[in-house]
Amino acid sequence: MKSRAGKEKDPITRVKCVVDSCEFYSSGDHCVASSIEIQPPNASDTEETDCATFRMKS
Repeated sequence: MKSRAGKEKDPITRVKCVVDSCEFYSSGDHCVASSIEIQPPNASDTEETDCATFRMKS
């Protein structure tokens, strides 16, 4: 799924992200996506979840 999020100047302060290969990663483990989407809807534990906003840094 293609990310629909844009990149923002200010991080989403309540979201911690340690995936430094993501386009939306910012130092200090912050996310600077305009929004985030976590999937799938029927996940029952963390092993089943996925950040659909992830976009590999170019």
